Amino acid sequence: MFELAPAFWLLGAAALAAILPGKSLRAAICVAVPLVGLWQLWTMGVGASANASLAGFELTLYSVTKVNFVFAVIFLLISAVAGVYAWHVDDRGQQVAALSYAAGALGVTLAGDFLTLLLFWELMAVASAWLVFARKEARSLRAGVRYLLVHVAGGSLLFGGIILFYGQTGTLTLQALTPDMGLAAWLVLAGVALNVALPPLHPWLPDAYPKATITGAIFMSALTTKSAVYVLLVLFPGWDLLIYMGLFMALYGVVYAVLANDIRQILAYHIISQVGYMVTGVGIGTALSMNGTAAHAFSHILYKALLFMGAGAVIQATGVSKLSDLGGLAPKMRGVVWLFMIGAFSISGFPLFNGFISKSMIVSSAGEAHHYAIMLGLLLASVGTFLHTGLKIPVFTFWGKDQKLEAKPIPRNMYVAMGLVAFGCTFFGVYPHALYVLLPFDAEYHPYTAYHLVEATQILTFTFIGFWVLRAKLAGEPYIALDTDWFYRRGAPVATALLVKPVNAFFAAGAKTRDGIASLLASNFGNPRAWFGMNKGSADAFNPDVERSPLGAGLAFILLVFVAIFASVMLLAS
Repeated sequence: MFELAPAFWLLGAAALAAILPGKSLRAAICVAVPLVGLWQLWTMGVGASANASLAGFELTLYSVTKVNFVFAVIFLLISAVAGVYAWHVDDRGQQVAALSYAAGALGVTLAGDFLTLLLFWELMAVASAWLVFARKEARSLRAGVRYLLVHVAGGSLLFGGIILFYGQTGTLTLQALTPDMGLAAWLVLAGVALNVALPPLHPWLPDAYPKATITGAIFMSALTTKSAVYVLLVLFPGWDLLIYMGLFMALYGVVYAVLANDIRQILAYHIISQVGYMVTGVGIGTALSMNGTAAHAFSHILYKALLFMGAGAVIQATGVSKLSDLGGLAPKMRGVVWLFMIGAFSISGFPLFNGFISKSMIVSSAGEAHHYAIMLGLLLASVGTFLHTGLKIPVFTFWGKDQKLEAKPIPRNMYVAMGLVAFGCTFFGVYPHALYVLLPFDAEYHPYTAYHLVEATQILTFTFIGFWVLRAKLAGEPYIALDTDWFYRRGAPVATALLVKPVNAFFAAGAKTRDGIASLLASNFGNPRAWFGMNKGSADAFNPDVERSPLGAGLAFILLVFVAIFASVMLLAS
């Protein structure tokens, strides 16, 4: 039986959503088709693959392995739940873009060759950018353009590396790269690092995610960075550089999350921090650390989606996203508070929630590999996580100074989606074996040890005490924290003056010359009879009805001759 590549189910659904009438029908497709893809993936199992040829290249459209299986499962699950969250949205463009985006992430994850990976990689960039544009605000349009330009640049780096890799090896098959491959490996790493949001290549993430649509941000929080983490896991396991890059990400994201004021920007910066744990796990390169990377990607998608859903519910109800303008919402949004706090407990590493059973795997693997400074740095980042996401956002959003905001009811489907994800965060925290059994490498880990429980309790307790003492200084402030995007924003006028304006002037001069030539030809060749003073009408205007001469007997005779010849030929042929 022919097996359609799982990503193509989602692409087909996107095509259907583009033409089908009725919001509910399109919404049902957005939920049902990812579940169909999940069922197909589960029934195919590890080892399934499909090959094809394109322009003389042998492609592996999908190849299910132990490594990508866990990523594909969570991508399909979260796509279905995000479809539930967006059920009320009547926007065909968003629905098509969301399905295409999910198809791109799934295609990247299951691709067995570099060319297939690149095609789906570019699909992700375009489809996700639409979820920013769809907000239809001036700031969203500008952010979407910046987002798209950055990802096109990243895709170009990746493409360049793939070309060099093919030139060196003669194959496009995905395989682990080594530093001695030279520029090919480093270009691929640069392209992937951009999607991972490695500082200083990261500003696209906190710039675009807060400006995306409320429902589109759920897909964005789950797919781009985590699909890039998967690619790192396959192509760059054991690269020592990634250990230090990951630690830098973990600490950098935490610092900027503490400084940010927009609730979704806080969550966006913290994606950088959490992905830093995963990058560190890839760099350590042991079975435990790479299992920890896969497990933490799975857990992160769940609790980060729940947090973005909670933040989106606040924006949906109040129209406000700045922490300095929020407060006193707990009595008005009790259900959202409870569900958001499950996400906050999960991301902070509370026992019995899924962050506790995945993040600690990476921290433990750092200690096991004798990277003690790295282990301490990751623990420090955990303090920051509880500080801003576990405490700062909920305290100042729900229990802070009452800003007398009106909280409109939110659609029930948003509650249903949050409830589903909250259940996942709790289920995997209580029963970690359900996640561990999906992990690709043989490495036993037990999260509920006395040492780990005491360690987590100490971190959470002392962080809470510190927050409570300094809470007045940690409240949201109406300012913007400068980040590395300052350089290209400030450089934009210079680039415009040196590059854009000269190019525009060149094409404007060309257009002016073209129009002048066309006008000259039109004025001189529009009425050639005027050259010989033969105008019957005025000298200034050409009237073809006046100037046109009668057919004349000579032309009529020639026409009759041609008709007679044609008729004779047809009769002889018959």
